[in-house]
Amino acid sequence: MKDSTRVAWRKSSYSTQEGGACVELANLTSAVGVRDSTDPDGPVLQFGRDAVAGLLNLIKTGELDR
Repeated sequence: MKDSTRVAWRKSSYSTQEGGACVELANLTSAVGVRDSTDPDGPVLQFGRDAVAGLLNLIKTGELDR
């Protein structure tokens, strides 16, 4: 894994600067990194690209809406 401090982390455009619970994503070459934006030195979760693509598809199509 790349050093998590040396990758470009991206926060959702829906996030605000007022704090709150936000996640950031990063390209870790062979995986997608996910971290808590309020704890950038904290743990980084890694997910396969197919898993992230599948989750985003479910979100975009509204299949996870209640």
